[in-house]
Amino acid sequence: MPHRSRAVVAHAPGGPEVLRVVEVDVPDPGPDEVLVEVHAAGVGHGDLDAHRPGPGPGGTVRLGVEVAGVVRAVGSAVRWFSTGDEVVAWPVVGGCADLVVAPERVLVRRPPGLPAPAAAGLLAAGAAALHAVDVTGVGAHDVVLVHGGSGGVGRMAVQLCALRGARVVTTVSPQHVTCLDRYGAVPIPSGPGLLDRVRAAAAPDDRVDVAIDTTGTVEALDASVALVADRTRVVTFPASAGAAALGVRALGPDAGRGAGLQEAARAHLSALAADGALDVHVAATFPLADVADAHRLLGTRRAGGKVVLLTGP
Repeated sequence: MPHRSRAVVAHAPGGPEVLRVVEVDVPDPGPDEVLVEVHAAGVGHGDLDAHRPGPGPGGTVRLGVEVAGVVRAVGSAVRWFSTGDEVVAWPVVGGCADLVVAPERVLVRRPPGLPAPAAAGLLAAGAAALHAVDVTGVGAHDVVLVHGGSGGVGRMAVQLCALRGARVVTTVSPQHVTCLDRYGAVPIPSGPGLLDRVRAAAAPDDRVDVAIDTTGTVEALDASVALVADRTRVVTFPASAGAAALGVRALGPDAGRGAGLQEAARAHLSALAADGALDVHVAATFPLADVADAHRLLGTRRAGGKVVLLTGP
């Protein structure tokens, strides 16, 4: 029989003001599905964009693609999970809720010692960052410029590059200049004169081999192509209008979401988090009822880390 759950929906085109928390029916899991009691749900920029065109034929758009919680029921064909298991799931549909049904294949066990809010911010941002690091071929002798290093994806990219032995220079908003010291990155305030500051920070190497832009700004794209000789080693997301003309790879909102990439990313990121090698910085948490405030904060692009909704204990 259906389970009752609160869920975040967008009932019309627009911004945070169109978001509502409503009661919905959640079905029992199918044969290869799992019912997850959600304790924390990550909020990402994809959620901000999901409802701007407006609801579909059903009248509403359900939000939320990544969650951490506890298994409450499993389908008859589920092999690897049981009731009571603590899990992380991504991608899901309608994860900003008390309950969500997801295919078994999108679940991993929550890394020991990783709190639910951090776990809910691990996979979507981590997979996008991992994809950017992989396609640019970051290696031990590279100097890497990460734009937006204090954000959810940017912070992941900084850490993943450092784990590969690269030297990382990262642009941040002035209020976040000191927040990346523990990762060994050289932080540079964004704004006028950025190009000269990056060149000074890249010394004594006097080069930048790779640029990963998580901001999508004109300033970041211009600096990247001015500094990196091989434009196949420059990536940007969200995609910007000028990227293709400059020979820059635009990863878009679904970076890292191919089925094979998803599976590999879930396993790799979970292992790094379990070992303590990868940190998820939660900048702010909100109760489910305050989802509009969470979206407003994320929309400023000044959150300085992951924004997470708390939906359970």
